[in-house]
Amino acid sequence: MNEQEIHSLNNVAEAQKEMRVDLKIDYLDDDIIMIDNVKMLSEPSATRMQMNAFVVCYAGRAQFELNGVTKKLSENQALICPPNTVFSNFLLSPDLDLKMIFLTDRILHSFLREKMNIWTRALYISRLHIFNIGQDQREGLELFNRMLNLNLNTQIDHPYRTDIMQSLLRVAVLGICGTLEMMLKKGDYSLLADEQLPPNEATFGPAVVRTSSQVLFQRFLNMLNNTTRRHRSVQSFADELCITPKYLSVICKKNSGKTANAWITEHLLEDIRYYLRDTDYSMKEISNLLGFPNTSFFGKYVKEHFGMTPTQLRKQ
Repeated sequence: MNEQEIHSLNNVAEAQKEMRVDLKIDYLDDDIIMIDNVKMLSEPSATRMQMNAFVVCYAGRAQFELNGVTKKLSENQALICPPNTVFSNFLLSPDLDLKMIFLTDRILHSFLREKMNIWTRALYISRLHIFNIGQDQREGLELFNRMLNLNLNTQIDHPYRTDIMQSLLRVAVLGICGTLEMMLKKGDYSLLADEQLPPNEATFGPAVVRTSSQVLFQRFLNMLNNTTRRHRSVQSFADELCITPKYLSVICKKNSGKTANAWITEHLLEDIRYYLRDTDYSMKEISNLLGFPNTSFFGKYVKEHFGMTPTQLRKQ
């Protein structure tokens, strides 16, 4: 379990105080957090989870910003997000009924194995986040929840309790992954929530066995997501992968349509926006955290990409 994921678990333990919500944690271990419901008491501050999120809405509705983009989640819809997603500006209906599961990258990889490329293409490249749940799927999820609750409530001292929990969750994750694969293979967007535009079909195509370039691309994304020092060169990531910077960019372009530098810049800009607008960190702290050599260089970078100084961006 990496440092960021441990920080996520600590954040959840403090979430009731920090977010001022009624938070009930059903299950917690080194790789899994299960939250049965979240009820709004007052507007929470921005929240950044370093884990993969699976959320199912059974009743009510929620509006929020996901990395600065307004999203809506309603009854019979599901939300899936990769690590480092920033949630802010929540508006939740009183009758909201959610089931939330957070998984570390480690456990997600063990669940999906060779199918991780489907998750990567859907979440990182096509950016599928919210989709509709049919009646059959809802009934299946409700049965799944009853099985989870049975394991949680009646087998507390069972020696294989964690193994049973992980086996049940793997079934659910594989079901979600299968739905994503069907959407990607067939170009079927009927499951997408209304507010989501159909993804670029150029990024779609039949699912194939993972090639070496897909494996390297997934490793690059994992490295990018599991470091706070985002202001790094393509060379530094390539060195860790034992390949050349040029080959890393070729791999990224082939698998996503974007270069390695574009991926790094995109993640870095999201971090800058988050730390300036949603935390109280000083400019020096943010600069050091993200890997800039000094605050002067940090300020020039922000000015170049946002058209304003860090102080101006913080006040927005």
